[in-house]
Amino acid sequence: MSPQKLGKESLPAISLMAGGTKFTVLFDSKTHLPAAIRTRDDDNVHGDSDFDLVLGDWKAVGGVKVAYARSYQVNGVEVWKLTYSEVSANPSIAADAFNVPDAAKATAKAPATGNVPYQWVLRRLGMSRFVDNELPFLPAGGSLKLVELGPNVQHVQGGGANNLIVVMKDHLVMFDAPYGEANSRMAIDLAKAKYPGKPIKYLVLTHHHMDHSGGLRAYVAEGATIVVAAPTKAYFEKALKNPRTVANDEQEKKRMPVQVVEVKDQMTLKDDVSEIRLYNIPNPHAEGYILSHVVKDNVVFVTDLISPRGEVARTDATAAVGEALRKYGVTGATIAGGHGTTAKQADIAPALAQN
Repeated sequence: MSPQKLGKESLPAISLMAGGTKFTVLFDSKTHLPAAIRTRDDDNVHGDSDFDLVLGDWKAVGGVKVAYARSYQVNGVEVWKLTYSEVSANPSIAADAFNVPDAAKATAKAPATGNVPYQWVLRRLGMSRFVDNELPFLPAGGSLKLVELGPNVQHVQGGGANNLIVVMKDHLVMFDAPYGEANSRMAIDLAKAKYPGKPIKYLVLTHHHMDHSGGLRAYVAEGATIVVAAPTKAYFEKALKNPRTVANDEQEKKRMPVQVVEVKDQMTLKDDVSEIRLYNIPNPHAEGYILSHVVKDNVVFVTDLISPRGEVARTDATAAVGEALRKYGVTGATIAGGHGTTAKQADIAPALAQN
């Protein structure tokens, strides 16, 4: 095939099909050894993406050459690195070394047959957080549910990460878009069933991490304006312009206009029913982070800085939330987590450095 780009280099390449998957192999022009093995796959934020295994530090082992350095990259960004310290050729291995115990066989699930999130599985392995589930955002047998936090506020719980729904006079505002299209579709369907006839006008993203923004394209397809913290607008606009032909999601089919609004310091969404104040706060977790306060219902939506799951310990992250609440005069609020459930501001005062 034609030369392919790897970083700033243009390298000779071949393509081959194996098991229904197309692989592109790029070669080092000097050594003629493979420089990278590439698959074109879906990324839940960036759409069609290059997933590369970049190879290096080739050494002779048993008459062949083996790459001791292996860098796993998505669109040129390293997400996992593996370095071999020792490789043996044809070692003696016990005949039963890889036998699966009968007890494990008896309880094992059948192999997945469709829409396997391969890259998600690999990246979870890289984080040491493997989830053996075709819907990796839900526990086995789990589902999303609405938990009412006030007359106009619903907390979407039950998955690995949560949404918040705030009811306005003639529309809805939703917060965060965890993981991907399937998660967002479930949350959107819950919102529509609960509040028929009210479109989702805004999606507010607390920050850019994929477990809270990976499903934003479903909201773009709904016609929602995406509200993000400075300086992340350019990042999201670039990602949303990319095609997503591998997954062929709803936005790829509809091609709704992309509307992204950036909150530099603070912003208010307000009508006769609800008032939402959005604050771009300094914190140790992410550059560009929106803390949201639903004023009348006195609910604060916090992702990652606080994840209510039992006792909340004091950290730099929780203290950053406490500092913001003091600055903006928020007291007696319910803290709704982007992970976990909820906590009362008064109950976690020590964690917020408020006493």
